[in-house]
Amino acid sequence: MSVERITVCLILATTCVISGSRPAAAVTPPGQPARPAHTYSIVARDPQTGQLGVAVQSHWFSVGSAVPWAEAGVGAVATQSFVRIEYGPEGLDAMRRGAAAPDALARLVGADPGRDVRQVAMVDAGGRVAAHTGARCIRAAGHQTGKGWSVQANLMLDASVWPAMAAAYESARGDLAERMLIALEAAQAQGGDIRGRQSAAMLIVKGESSGKPWADKVLELRIEDHPEPIKELRRQVTLWRAYEHMNQGDLAVEKNDIDAAVAHYGKAEALFPEMDEFVFWHAATLAQKGRLDDALPLFAKAFRLQPGWFLLAPRLPDVDLLPRDKAAMERILSAGPRDR
Repeated sequence: MSVERITVCLILATTCVISGSRPAAAVTPPGQPARPAHTYSIVARDPQTGQLGVAVQSHWFSVGSAVPWAEAGVGAVATQSFVRIEYGPEGLDAMRRGAAAPDALARLVGADPGRDVRQVAMVDAGGRVAAHTGARCIRAAGHQTGKGWSVQANLMLDASVWPAMAAAYESARGDLAERMLIALEAAQAQGGDIRGRQSAAMLIVKGESSGKPWADKVLELRIEDHPEPIKELRRQVTLWRAYEHMNQGDLAVEKNDIDAAVAHYGKAEALFPEMDEFVFWHAATLAQKGRLDDALPLFAKAFRLQPGWFLLAPRLPDVDLLPRDKAAMERILSAGPRDR
């Protein structure tokens, strides 16, 4: 048994003796092992957009499967330390029924015999926040709240981590994803998790519910296992931004606004110049709209980056994604490998 597992067992056993409860009922769902997620995280509401989000990093595999919870128009929850998963869905349910975040958290903590080893934070759609750091969370552990946000951490190198997160978030500029990323980066710069790094996650939902959960999720990224999870999270947030430009470009094409489409595709390519997907569909749009001369250099770049696009191109006229013109297709293919 690892040192970490021994620690888990000792702390949970102590908690159960104090509370008089049974481990399986008090600490984890029946039949499931304890889920230690010693970590640092932030829950926040963006005052401009109303978006609600959670961002987290831990030296534990797949932290995104346990810690972050959010629902559009309701709130966001981070449940960590010796995780009781139910704080996520139960906290959201309480806020959905009208409870403010402080009231929802107080009820759940009050009913939890394992409260001393929990760390939980909540923010509701009105920007009200609440956080709890149990007395037996492994030090350094603590939290700090502000207007519409809470940062929390446990098992940190030292107690400077969460104040650094708070200061970074408060002074950061940009959208909610950017500001939460900056908070995570500040935590890591202070030493972060005493054990190191492994996984990270970010979840953002809209400020108001449309009744369609799949449409209300703004962003969901999980870095399950990586030597530099926050750096990888930033890379993927940048990639997400690039794909958002691609989506906007596609919408512009539907409206026959080719100039706007080309502008969005160009922004996507600027963020990820070697992403062949962006380059090819940019070229295909130009070709389909009669701007083949502009498209050919982009086709050449896409074919060079990924030869599969050269094989795909002749299939696209059949579904009206490239011109149904043999001469045009020959020109497109002429941008491909010379030994074809």
